[in-house]
Amino acid sequence: MSSPFVIVEPKGQSVPILLSVPHCGTSFPEEIACEYDQKMIKQPDDTDWFVHDLYNFASDMGITMIHAVYSRWVIDLNRDPESKPLYNDGRIITALCPTTDFFGKPIYADNRKEVSKNEVERRLENYYRPYHEKIGELLKNLKDEFGKVLLWECHSIRQHVPTIHKEKFPDLILGDADGTSASPGLIEAALKGLESGDYEVKHNYPFKGGFITRNFGLPMESQHALQLEMSKVMYMNDTELEFDDTRADKMRKVLMHTFENLIDGLN
Repeated sequence: MSSPFVIVEPKGQSVPILLSVPHCGTSFPEEIACEYDQKMIKQPDDTDWFVHDLYNFASDMGITMIHAVYSRWVIDLNRDPESKPLYNDGRIITALCPTTDFFGKPIYADNRKEVSKNEVERRLENYYRPYHEKIGELLKNLKDEFGKVLLWECHSIRQHVPTIHKEKFPDLILGDADGTSASPGLIEAALKGLESGDYEVKHNYPFKGGFITRNFGLPMESQHALQLEMSKVMYMNDTELEFDDTRADKMRKVLMHTFENLIDGLN
């Protein structure tokens, strides 16, 4: 079985930052691929398309990256492993192993309403836990080397998903689990960097960080975590299906400036 993640190592001197991209995967394991709606999995709509490509500058800055191989429709790496809801405000919340997309459309050929407990456990063992264990290992290594570490969760979403949020999403949303997943200084440094561009930046609304941010963010132990959610049109074209180099390069400048702030804040 192939690895459920890819590691992009830093070039030159490393810095105490790890990027995680849990929703960019588009592959489906051979043993279950035939069970899905074949037309839908050719372009799984809930994918955080090209986010790992957007952050392609990270290794040049000494930043390590881990990103997913398999689609979040196989198992959602940013959900609670017991599928506990992260929000209770009425938005659609897909399960750990989803059976519909964000618009409520069935993704399996047989229109199943749930994935069996045995199958969920198999996917946890084969795809979910290896990703989380690798994050833990990478964070430990960086913390051992530098004394502190920051996990930056990289996400994107369609500009408008009415089943989650009635209005269009802001351009950029920084999440820190209501100030509990990172130190005030790093939160301030991140916001200052993101606000240096001409983007609309929101803080903890309508997203405050998923399970990875909440689970690995332990600022009292010098292990910090932040999540950045962005509207896909910030780096893709208006169809939200194709990468847009001009938009992406503009966004990269703001992200690079933000990481420069964060590296300074970690020194």
